[in-house]
Amino acid sequence: MAEPRSASAAAPRRSDRSSERRPGGRPAGLERLDRLIHERIRLGIVSALAVNESLSFSDLKRLLRATDGNLSVHARKLEVAGYVACSKTFEDRVPRTTYRLTAAGRRALSAYLDHMEALIRSTRR
Repeated sequence: MAEPRSASAAAPRRSDRSSERRPGGRPAGLERLDRLIHERIRLGIVSALAVNESLSFSDLKRLLRATDGNLSVHARKLEVAGYVACSKTFEDRVPRTTYRLTAAGRRALSAYLDHMEALIRSTRR
């Protein structure tokens, strides 16, 4: 089994959209920031899954340095939102949970990255 790639191995996509500003200097689109993905562990999960076809619970736990309980709660929130798909199997009578990023999750991550890039551009001016 190949070593899973960390989320930092993924190069974020660049958006060609200019960073528009709302009155008061607030960047346009800030109110649409996906708060579900914005939390550190959940962002780590979707980022890691974006650069790996699938990852086991153990792989994610090791990559994110998360506890079992913390990872399972955050993964479940992403699953309920439809951003990740979870499959449970048994290997030699040992349960194995595997996650993969859904198309909706990939779109949500891309939109999130676009928003963050716009925020970064607007603060560097």
